[in-house]
Amino acid sequence: MDEYTWPTRRPNVPGQSPEEVWTATLAALPLGATVTGEVIGRQPFGVFIRVDGLPGAVALAEIIAMPEGMGLPVLGARVRGEVIGHAEHNRQVRVRLHESGTSLG
Repeated sequence: MDEYTWPTRRPNVPGQSPEEVWTATLAALPLGATVTGEVIGRQPFGVFIRVDGLPGAVALAEIIAMPEGMGLPVLGARVRGEVIGHAEHNRQVRVRLHESGTSLG
């Protein structure tokens, strides 16, 4: 397996358009909200996270928003962080991972 992977396509949410999914994501995850989820993709610049409880929502935790000395979490790792922004153009939630962000049970 390659060290770096892209996440698979964002799942469709039955009965909701992509716009409705994004609107619900923004409402559920304002700036400062705590996010938990599973790492579904890794790139040299950060990790993509499937957000718990929000079908279709994807978060991105960039290396520059990780605690100093923290390595990239592996695929499938459970992580926790804080919402620091929203990227309208690709409908991603930007997240700063917490130091204790990996190895959640």
